[in-house]
Amino acid sequence: MSEARGNGIPPASLQDYELAGKVMLLGDSGVGKTCFLLQFKDGAFLSGTFIATVGIDFRNKVVAVDGVKVKLQIWDTAGQERFRSVTHAYYRDAQALLLLYDITSKMSFDNIRAWLTEIHEYAQKDVVIMLLGNKADVSSERMVRTEDGASLAREYGVPFMETSAKTGMNVELAFLAIARELKQRAMQLPDEPRFQIHDYIEAQQKRS
Repeated sequence: MSEARGNGIPPASLQDYELAGKVMLLGDSGVGKTCFLLQFKDGAFLSGTFIATVGIDFRNKVVAVDGVKVKLQIWDTAGQERFRSVTHAYYRDAQALLLLYDITSKMSFDNIRAWLTEIHEYAQKDVVIMLLGNKADVSSERMVRTEDGASLAREYGVPFMETSAKTGMNVELAFLAIARELKQRAMQLPDEPRFQIHDYIEAQQKRS
């Protein structure tokens, strides 16, 4: 801690967080991005009527990774086409992107390729991308097989998980994996092995 103070960082800021990263939630309208964010931020599920996000909204949450406080600034974006140009302007600033589809909606899954094309066009080259199949609690209405999600993720070389904003399944894990990756990128020592986000997610899921 004392070294950071020597770098001219005011002591107060140390208590809040030592590292910050911008994370964007992307995906079609209705896949559960806002519920996903609120489940992580407040541990609550927003049930009832679906209100589409207009434009863009954000929330902050600080998580601890090996004793380092990482502030995630999480941007919730509108999935509708008419807001797309607004969203594009924010891609550039994001260090991580969580791309969601709804396992009960084949269309939201089929549109993932188009989202990935947009990401490659507008986002930073080394942005962390994670593919998430949301609404895994509604398994009776499943339209997208888990293995289809996993195989698409393999094709693009991105980690993949199924999640549920309603039960909280894998929601925190997704954000913690991102925070861990960002922390490692910012603070990695030259001889330290690189953090493998795929392996971390697999190991954590096996544990749970």
